[in-house]
Amino acid sequence: MPLRSSPFVLLARLGSFGAVAVAASLAFAAPPTPTPSPSPAATASPKAPMVMQNAGVKPGGLAPAQREALSAINRYFNSVRTMSGAFVQFGPDGETADGEFHMARPGKIRFIYAKPSNLDIVADGIDVVVRDIKNQTKDLYPLGKTPLRFLLADQIDLTSEANVTKVSLEPDLISVVLEQNTVFGDGKLTMVFDRKSSELRQWTVTDAQGYDTTVAVYNVTPNQPVDEKLFKIDRTIIR
Repeated sequence: MPLRSSPFVLLARLGSFGAVAVAASLAFAAPPTPTPSPSPAATASPKAPMVMQNAGVKPGGLAPAQREALSAINRYFNSVRTMSGAFVQFGPDGETADGEFHMARPGKIRFIYAKPSNLDIVADGIDVVVRDIKNQTKDLYPLGKTPLRFLLADQIDLTSEANVTKVSLEPDLISVVLEQNTVFGDGKLTMVFDRKSSELRQWTVTDAQGYDTTVAVYNVTPNQPVDEKLFKIDRTIIR
């Protein structure tokens, strides 16, 4: 998997916590130069991203059903302080990667990629570091300038978040789109929740060039102790 199509589109299918809206996968930069591939077919399986078809509305014009659904998501999402589980990441070229993740709100998350990927991503509440183990490089980005800030906030309120631009209701799913200017340029974060349980199922980060990175999480355990050492960043060796 190319280094630059890493997550931050992380947060895809949060098992009990949803099982990304993490790391929400965040595409840090556009991939080499491929033409964006078409969206994968919709599916509820953790092996492929889901696709929402309906157009949404801005928060100011929320219908009662939309506001009720978002309020339920707020209550559930804010009740989860930590979580650990597995993730599958889908890049803009069709490449995939997987591994495990650990999260502690506010602000902390760690993505540990399985081989053959050489990526390791950690947010410590202030910054996000992307490490390439093979090439022994590290890149640091301000957490507040990445899509992860929505997923890792201490509290969220999707009914009043100014960056929410669309809310779409399906029989089984709810899709929420947030847009913001990030260190990587204008971007969009799409989070998909289970309509019945309000659990996060998937998130997709779309960069300024229209490339999508999707993360789905599963086998998630919420509100259990997480080792704080997982989120430690050594700033003395960051280039």
